[in-house]
Amino acid sequence: MTDRIRVGIIGVGWGSLVQAPAFQAVPEYELVAICSRRSDRVAKAADQLGISETSTDWQEFVRRDDLDLVSICTPTVLHHAQTLAAFEAGKHVLCEKPVALDAGLAGEMLAAAESSGKAHAVCFEGRWSEARLPVWDMVRDGYLGTPYVARVNVAADYWHPSRGLQSEWMYQKADGGGYLLGMASHDLDYLSCLFGEPEAVCADIRTSVPRRARPDGGELVVDADDTSTVLLRMSSGATASVSVSAVGLHTGSSYRFEAFGSEGTVTIDGTIFSAGIRAGGVGDDGLSVVPGSDRMPRAGIELPRGRAASAIRSMALMLEDWLPAFSGDPAPGVPTLRDGCLVARIVDAAHRSSQGEGWVKI
Repeated sequence: MTDRIRVGIIGVGWGSLVQAPAFQAVPEYELVAICSRRSDRVAKAADQLGISETSTDWQEFVRRDDLDLVSICTPTVLHHAQTLAAFEAGKHVLCEKPVALDAGLAGEMLAAAESSGKAHAVCFEGRWSEARLPVWDMVRDGYLGTPYVARVNVAADYWHPSRGLQSEWMYQKADGGGYLLGMASHDLDYLSCLFGEPEAVCADIRTSVPRRARPDGGELVVDADDTSTVLLRMSSGATASVSVSAVGLHTGSSYRFEAFGSEGTVTIDGTIFSAGIRAGGVGDDGLSVVPGSDRMPRAGIELPRGRAASAIRSMALMLEDWLPAFSGDPAPGVPTLRDGCLVARIVDAAHRSSQGEGWVKI
């Protein structure tokens, strides 16, 4: 494409912290406007980002003539309506994960995407992280040989009773809350990317702390999950598991990935925000350090520092790789609403399993 892709972002939380800098790091995109229901928040974000065009009405926003792409970075409960409206308005769509509250809604979003003929993607930018990107390449290149087992363990203390409350919608399943959707969706996508779609799921999903005290002395009833273990039978023949908990005191947002196969082992170990890779093959003395990815956005723009830096870099790399889709060409590896729908189906199956159905086919 010769013309820049004009972008509008709905949502100024993660949207202004990560998505906006990522779009601004890729010259083929032009961040034109942002939208939020609260005028004070959108004005503050616009000032920080150097954006003059703002809105508090998302329904009007998606119909703007000066936008080619709408990026949806709002709470999950709003994704379905906003995505359908954007496609109806003739826009390309980038949707934050998780894409929807359930697989039925996600399926409707995918159907709208495919009938629109527009480019669409989902923010599983974790595939491009410093640690996951090299492992993705290694598995695709056959480093593991025949894959046997893959395991992911994630722990944080975000919902431990000693911590203050996060946004209250996050504690309500009907609003898209819970850490199987919010945290583990990246890993469910990554495992599916590495080892093929799962064929069946078995899970136990728990709300360990069902009541939380509010600062005003009231009580918040929690029905969203804080702890889950999901087993997956992958189409490649591998067995995979994801264990995630948001009530792990003193865990420091720990993250561990392990993959074992006939020809080798690969591990990622560290935290959600920073981790190292080790790997070893048949004939090696043990596991050795593998360098993380040094790929940076090709424009050479200096990225913001701080905890969000890794996510901004990963998002910018995903946006670079997505560019061919806007000319109607394949964009291999870039997650679309089909991938988002798959994760929604896995999560739905996991809940059914946890409610007593045992192994549930996907």
